[in-house]
Amino acid sequence: MNHRRIPTLARLSVIGVLVAVALTGCASKPAVTQNQNYISGDGTVTEIKPADRGASVEFTAKTDEGRSISRKTYQGDVVVLNFWYASCPPCRVEAPDLAALSTKYDSKGVQFIGVNVRDEADTARAFDRSFKMPYPSVIDATDAKVQLALAGQRGPNATPTTMVLDQKGRVAARVLGQVNKSVLDTLISDTMSEGR
Repeated sequence: MNHRRIPTLARLSVIGVLVAVALTGCASKPAVTQNQNYISGDGTVTEIKPADRGASVEFTAKTDEGRSISRKTYQGDVVVLNFWYASCPPCRVEAPDLAALSTKYDSKGVQFIGVNVRDEADTARAFDRSFKMPYPSVIDATDAKVQLALAGQRGPNATPTTMVLDQKGRVAARVLGQVNKSVLDTLISDTMSEGR
């Protein structure tokens, strides 16, 4: 009886160590991290070749100013969607870079649209004023129209997430987590060049 238990216990110990090592390895660089009140990404960039892109993303939603906005309004333009909310720490850090890139590409066939996934309009407007955001944000917290428009595609699985839509409204690139300004700049310019 004891003769059988020792190998079994030894095997269980080895399995336990292997599982612990595997879990430690997985935890060292997660693509998505669950924090206290939000899931944040690690900045992972996914680019999608034109031939592999899905259907165009179609939505109509209300901005924090109460104005109706539609993706179709920007047909032929590159659209940058940034999923955010006011108390999300990486959203606050990346806001100046997004504002700067929006200004850089103003009147060049690129439209930035914020997609607030948690706040009321007043909170979103206060954030926009604080960070001098030059582009509109839609309030997606109640009806999730923009998030639902991405169902079945590479959606916003973290907050923040930034997506670049090509001139046909298809997802061309996605950044899970806080954006790197130069990386997003390159993703935008590469997507713009496809339409030339």
